[in-house]
Amino acid sequence: MKFGRTGQRVLKAIHIFFACLWVGGAVSLNAALILLGPAKTGGELLGYNLAAKLIEAAVIVPGALGCLASGVLISIFTRWGFFKYPWVTVKYILTVICFLVDILVLGPTVTGQPHITRALGTAAYADSVYHANYVHSLIGGALQMAAILFMLSISALKPWIRKNLA
Repeated sequence: MKFGRTGQRVLKAIHIFFACLWVGGAVSLNAALILLGPAKTGGELLGYNLAAKLIEAAVIVPGALGCLASGVLISIFTRWGFFKYPWVTVKYILTVICFLVDILVLGPTVTGQPHITRALGTAAYADSVYHANYVHSLIGGALQMAAILFMLSISALKPWIRKNLA
């Protein structure tokens, strides 16, 4: 069973909404990591770390899950399929990789920071675990954001398909 034009548009709108969440969360988190600079007080640092944890849990993870779920529905109920077009397959692979990296690496680093900050205040900057988490967030976040932007690009450009099929 395939959806008609209206159903396809609704699925696409849902998919775009979740992509916006995912991209917006990633951009916000990365921008904050780079632009905020060192906190002057323990409260400031804790506030940043709690905000990062909230963005991760309430924006990035739901955005990624929503993209994956809506993408599966689009593949099932439209002509795009799962493996018919290489760009769709690449998006699935990158989505799963980004999601796993977020769950296994980035999520725990963001979630762990408030605990360290509560205990140490601004002395957390000198803590090796806090520093390692920060570096993982910075590098992993930048790589993940690049992958997400690449997925957005191939969604718009639909490369690797013959133009008469699009």
